[in-house]
Amino acid sequence: LNNGGRMPPPPAPAPSPPIRIGWKEYLDLPDLGLRRLKGKIDTGARTSTLHVQDLVYLGSPAAGGQAAEVTFAPDRRDATRLVTARVRVLRHVLVTDSGGHRELRPLIETELVLGPVRKRIYLTLTDRSGMLFRMILGRKAVEGDFCVDPAAKYLLRAWHRRRVELNRERR
Repeated sequence: LNNGGRMPPPPAPAPSPPIRIGWKEYLDLPDLGLRRLKGKIDTGARTSTLHVQDLVYLGSPAAGGQAAEVTFAPDRRDATRLVTARVRVLRHVLVTDSGGHRELRPLIETELVLGPVRKRIYLTLTDRSGMLFRMILGRKAVEGDFCVDPAAKYLLRAWHRRRVELNRERR
């Protein structure tokens, strides 16, 4: 191989194997100010969804979406704990839930932190107040990075605890 005396480019790094996770895990959505949120991993759901208490659109729609202020109630046992964040609603998507009901939901993009993985995901917003889990993590959010063990839960809890302790030490 004659390449003018230059070294060949290094080989591409091998992809890392998927991380094993349980059917429910603690996760963070830092763009939304949500930490240690209990999420159900649902490979039967294509999209991820998050419970919202309130959503108020701000201004008029523009290219790239519409700004909105969203209020979350992340803990179903403590309805007084509310978190408010500004988001950009990219568009509205028609979602069919597990009961066969169709609903037009706002779609946003946000950062997910699950164990050592940080990635951007799409998330629909809806009222899940009657549901056990405020967050459903669908298969599009877990594909490529995770392997779900349906017999296990909170496999990344120890990793999450270490990260919380490290953050406290930095303060």
